[in-house]
Amino acid sequence: MLNVGIIGCGSIARQRHAAEYFRNEHTNIQGVFDLSRPRAEAMANDFGGKVYETAEEMIADPDIDAVSVCVANAFHAPITIAALKSGKHVLCEKPMAITLKDCEDMLAAAKQSGKRLLIDHNQRLTLAHKKAKEILSSGELGRVISFSATFGHKGPEMWSADKSSNTWFFKKNTAAFGSMADLGIHKIDLMRYLIGGNVKNVFSRLATLDKKFSDGTPIEVDDNSVEILTFENGALGTITTSWTHYGEECNASTLYCEKGILKLYHDPKYALQVVYADGTKAHYELDRMQTNDDAQQTTSGVIDLFVDSILSGKPSVLDAEDILNSMRVVFACLDSAEKGRVVEL
Repeated sequence: MLNVGIIGCGSIARQRHAAEYFRNEHTNIQGVFDLSRPRAEAMANDFGGKVYETAEEMIADPDIDAVSVCVANAFHAPITIAALKSGKHVLCEKPMAITLKDCEDMLAAAKQSGKRLLIDHNQRLTLAHKKAKEILSSGELGRVISFSATFGHKGPEMWSADKSSNTWFFKKNTAAFGSMADLGIHKIDLMRYLIGGNVKNVFSRLATLDKKFSDGTPIEVDDNSVEILTFENGALGTITTSWTHYGEECNASTLYCEKGILKLYHDPKYALQVVYADGTKAHYELDRMQTNDDAQQTTSGVIDLFVDSILSGKPSVLDAEDILNSMRVVFACLDSAEKGRVVEL
């Protein structure tokens, strides 16, 4: 039995991490910590465990085997590194960290400690994405020529614990990034996972089009973005992100291949659709993409994978070493947007 701690008790911690640890037969929630003690107490009441006074107290506790890091982006690296150095396995929320050096330091700390470090890229684990990976790896559709992927919803203020426009997601000092790194990292990482190669260069445009703080001033980070990615194998495509999809969430991807098209999460019934070059079609009724609007969150599989990776010692599809390469693309996109030109990786 693994004793786990959860650092940060916001929406992602409550609806994903705590709920999934609670259902996993191999884990016991030893305790929680949040800067808001009432929020931490509420989570402890619902899922068990004690409330720690500080993150440092939890990290120092020898009874804790592993922690989930669910705090604001700016604090991912210091907390993760401290936990690894204290002999804890770590599951860190995305984006991995706010600088490339921080990401590299996190990975170095994991290697030095011999503990597992996974990053919560849940989109690699959806049934449709796993099936798409299987189809592409088989060569059935040939190589990917081009692609397009969109991730947009109403904005993090609809999801975050305080449910207000003053959320940490909108502040540069705590979030560091806007929609591109919050949502785009999912699609950048997914395209790397599906296409099976690394990105050669990027061109990115970030914009703050609509979101405002409660006083009416624009938020400090982007609420929309468009990225053009060129892969080393020649595949070319776009990633579009938005926090201003006020009608409904979009989390769809399309890959155009030599022998057909893969359509992911375009249809509410068929999560995966294949349109072959001769016009025939295959429909896969596998699952549906989880949205922030869903009252009941289904199991993402991330916690189960994290626990299994610790107990078995086997490599994981969410290991930080590979996710780091997706973060390199994110930082290149930020650099491109600032400089207004294509950036090579």
